[in-house]
Amino acid sequence: MRIRRTLPLPAVCAALGCTIAPVTAASLKASTPVAQTPPLPQPPTGDPEFDKALPPLDQIQPPPDAAIGPTPPAPIAAEPELATPLPPLSATDTTPPVDLQVKDSEKAPAIPYRVVIKGLAEIDLEDEFRGLSALFQGGRRGANAAQIGARADEDVKLIERLLKSEGFYDGIATASINTLPNQENRLTVTLTATPGPRYALGSIAITGAAPEPTAIARQALKLDTGAPIVAAAIEAGEGRVAIRLPEQGYPFATVGERDIVLDDDTHVGDYTLPIVAGPKGRFGNIQVAGDPIFSPRHIRVLRRFKEGDPYDSRKTDDLRQALIATSLFSTVAVEPVRTGETLPDGTERVDLLVRQSKGRWRQLAAQAGYGTGEGVKVQGSWTHRNLFPPEGALTLNLIAGTLEQSVGAQFRRSNAGQRDRVLAIGASVARQRFQAFQADTIQVNASLSRASTPIFQKRWTWSIGTELLASRERPNADIDPNRARRTYFIGALPLQLGYDRSNSLLDPTRGFRINTRLSPEVQQVSGGPFDTYARLLIDVSGYYPVSDSFTIAGRTRVGSIVGASRDAIAPSRRYYAGGGGSVRGYGFQQLGPKDAQGDPVGGRSVTEFAIEGRYRFGNFGIVPFVDAGQVSESSVPTLSGLRFGAGIGGRYYTNFGPLRIDVATPIGRRRGETAVALYLSIGQAF
Repeated sequence: MRIRRTLPLPAVCAALGCTIAPVTAASLKASTPVAQTPPLPQPPTGDPEFDKALPPLDQIQPPPDAAIGPTPPAPIAAEPELATPLPPLSATDTTPPVDLQVKDSEKAPAIPYRVVIKGLAEIDLEDEFRGLSALFQGGRRGANAAQIGARADEDVKLIERLLKSEGFYDGIATASINTLPNQENRLTVTLTATPGPRYALGSIAITGAAPEPTAIARQALKLDTGAPIVAAAIEAGEGRVAIRLPEQGYPFATVGERDIVLDDDTHVGDYTLPIVAGPKGRFGNIQVAGDPIFSPRHIRVLRRFKEGDPYDSRKTDDLRQALIATSLFSTVAVEPVRTGETLPDGTERVDLLVRQSKGRWRQLAAQAGYGTGEGVKVQGSWTHRNLFPPEGALTLNLIAGTLEQSVGAQFRRSNAGQRDRVLAIGASVARQRFQAFQADTIQVNASLSRASTPIFQKRWTWSIGTELLASRERPNADIDPNRARRTYFIGALPLQLGYDRSNSLLDPTRGFRINTRLSPEVQQVSGGPFDTYARLLIDVSGYYPVSDSFTIAGRTRVGSIVGASRDAIAPSRRYYAGGGGSVRGYGFQQLGPKDAQGDPVGGRSVTEFAIEGRYRFGNFGIVPFVDAGQVSESSVPTLSGLRFGAGIGGRYYTNFGPLRIDVATPIGRRRGETAVALYLSIGQAF
């Protein structure tokens, strides 16, 4: 609003420093000159000579008419160059002449400056200011004094904003810059902050809601009378209110605009926050919209609440995460919907609307690696994630390697009748030509499991399964010098139980894991008698973060086979050690007993240890490590005869896990063992 004020003339003259004298006729006459008209010259009279010199009046032409105006000049013929059209700007050469171009060496040098800060360190704001300062962002050099001054002006505004954000509402900031030349031959920018008194919270009130949601909001706000008025603390408290109310049964609660009334005398601010709680709700039905990928019936399988439970936004978010984990949606949203239906306890039934948008259901994947003793291996797969709705996926697998080839297919039903329960049925044909054994195997398997995923890393995991396989394998030379192939028919009931307290599935940096596998098996060799035995394997790994960039990781593996002799068990079902996922520095399956021809024969027990230091810098990492292990013919794991390997690895971290390259050498290398072993794969070693 503009206000105009009209002032009397004496007041104006007083403001301007002038005086006003009274006006009289005498003063007006004295002060105002009167213009006198001079007398017209009179022609001389009685002068015959003068009269004779004048022309007769009838010969004098009257002056030209003023209305006609002056006679226009004759047009000037245009020159040909002026009539030629101008060339277009795009065709004009804008390069200045060579003698006018400024060379880099002739440009004015940047002006260095230093910054002096006063008054911020005492209130713990200097570090925050330095991180946001325009003067420090500019490298402390400016093109000219005007640019440096502009940066200083921006920093003055920044300081005042920081002061207010910490409750110094009367704080001011100033900037001063010295001149050049000076003794230091650089400018000095001095920023001075005067915080003034710090304002504190006075009364704290939450208005607009019933007592129950008001109490919930007041507890979530976590603001106390007498505490400094800090913007970050107030915004965080209001954010907690907006989150806590839907978690406690108020899905439609909204937080209004805060009001803080400052008292300049007491330096206290009274805080008021209005909220609209809306009705308290209970979970109702499931509604769907968009692409009909999941029906309400299958969505109810994924939820972790029942109809009639008090509304909790955390359970709504959990349902949305479960839908995302299926990888069948491009977008999916879960929203509470008011029904207006009042339940007997006075709450309102709240439905959930699930908006679905179809994603890409087909996927091609590939993985390649190399290991000493394993050779080159390339794995590929094609997956249709919803070929058999809902969540019935078919995957075709292919392995092409120098020592191993296989093809397989697997059907996988996720969330099979219960959330996180997976039914899997698969079949494969494999050809393996390792030094430890050679096998041609046909296998079918089925399992029911609860496993972790990258989105939902579960604490407890389990699996119950069955395997049937027929394998034609070559025994070791100590059993059959001719090494004639034998056919093994094997049935197994593999069981798995895992406990995971690590912080990541693919790249853990803290916590630990325990995984136990037990597989009772029955075997028949080429029409002979049945042999029964059980295979047990326990893996324990731990991760300790020394710092944000350095983690110490350790692993222990213990395995045992009981119920049958080593030579009675198919070579492919025995335990082996050595390789990238076992004891690095040795070839694949190269540790343990060997036959007369120097080929590994495996054993009934295995013991392994590993420790490594994982140092990460940016997207890269360095990992020195030491591994140890041994395989024994006995079913009792032992520490005698442990072999050690040491090396160093490199990591490149991606969004799907680290790419790993490890180079290792055996300690106390024996004849026939490789001097250096190389391993390439995806993911950490453990």
